[in-house]
Amino acid sequence: MKSLKRRTFLKNTAMVGAALTSPMSSITSFFDETARYKMSINPGAIGISLPFERVLDLAIKYGFEAISPQIGDLQGYSEKKRADVIAKMKRRGIGWDSTNLPVQFRNSETEFRKGMDPLIANARVLQQVGATRMNTWIMPTHGTRTYRENFRLHTNRLREVAQVIQPFGIRLGLEYVGPKALMSKEKFSFIRTMKELQELLQEINMPNVGIQLDAFHWFCAGETVENIERLNPTDIVTVDLNDAKAGRTADEQLDWERELPGDSGVIDLQGFLSALKKIGYDGPVRAEPFNKTLNEMGDEAAMVATFKAMKRSFVNAE
Repeated sequence: MKSLKRRTFLKNTAMVGAALTSPMSSITSFFDETARYKMSINPGAIGISLPFERVLDLAIKYGFEAISPQIGDLQGYSEKKRADVIAKMKRRGIGWDSTNLPVQFRNSETEFRKGMDPLIANARVLQQVGATRMNTWIMPTHGTRTYRENFRLHTNRLREVAQVIQPFGIRLGLEYVGPKALMSKEKFSFIRTMKELQELLQEINMPNVGIQLDAFHWFCAGETVENIERLNPTDIVTVDLNDAKAGRTADEQLDWERELPGDSGVIDLQGFLSALKKIGYDGPVRAEPFNKTLNEMGDEAAMVATFKAMKRSFVNAE
């Protein structure tokens, strides 16, 4: 869905409330022309396990603007069916979000090499459907590698991954993992802040590698709005929007326990999203709450809850 110019702003809170409860109302009606990031749905992150076509139908129904590719489904489609899906997405203004990197680069060389054939196969499918993003995370500890050893391994392997996917027009987003509780998980600490990740990106030195920016990790790592405002929009590959658990400090948060955007109000999502708008980020933004209650909902109910939470956060950032 293309961004619309600013319409008359909502004049009272009753109008805001009505907008938040109507999933079919356009989110872009609340944005001015500089707010171009897209509300995206990543089904696996909210406990949805439906086939891609069904997820797409729900995304259209509830007003999402982008969707994460489900590689397994897309690989199984005939050429005609794939073309039909792409045409449907274009008619409805639905773009592509990012998909997970299918390479285990953290462990042995054998495991890393086994991931190369699936990587090429996935990259080929993404190219065929016009998707351009992959993402993965960086663990903030390791049991046997020192920081320098781990840094060298990540540099070499992720540079190789980037070189493989670059001819397919694909960018790779790397996510730093911020919770301080994970720093003691294993013997040696590793990257857990934006600055450290930027050092890794500089060393990898590939134009198609950037940041997967996650609001939860941004909060846990003690980042600020200014950290985002210093980025170029092209530095960011995709964005995860979450909230943190109430009653816990940033240092007490657990990676696997989060909330939908705005549900607790712990994270400054207004500042986070406003900073993205300020720098002109125009890519996908999706929820990744790792939330038990959400995961136990029915598929469509989880989609509705996610849409409402994200829309509320988008409106508040206006």
